[in-house]
Amino acid sequence: MEARAEARYIRVSPQKARLVVDMIRGQSAGQARTTLQSTNKRIAPTVQKVLDSAIANARERFEDVDVDRLVVSAAYVNDGPRAKRVRPAPMGRAYRVQKRMAHIVIKVAAKEEKE
Repeated sequence: MEARAEARYIRVSPQKARLVVDMIRGQSAGQARTTLQSTNKRIAPTVQKVLDSAIANARERFEDVDVDRLVVSAAYVNDGPRAKRVRPAPMGRAYRVQKRMAHIVIKVAAKEEKE
């Protein structure tokens, strides 16, 4: 059983979001929440919201799920569209600025029991 949550069009560079998402991949859901709360990055609260949403989706889809046994099975960041802007430059020129966006996806799954 696996549940997922996705946040799309987040106004942050995908490269910066990947730094935070890479930290929680493979961790248990509770440990991942603790890691995100103590991370000093601007995108960390948004990633935590996506993780909370994935946990809530798992509870909603599977009534027999044990939240303490959930693990972040997959977490990745894809590029979103780029907002292109123009910034004035010296001598009448213009510099092009690309404001990047990201799509954040987190999947949680129940940990397998060893028999």
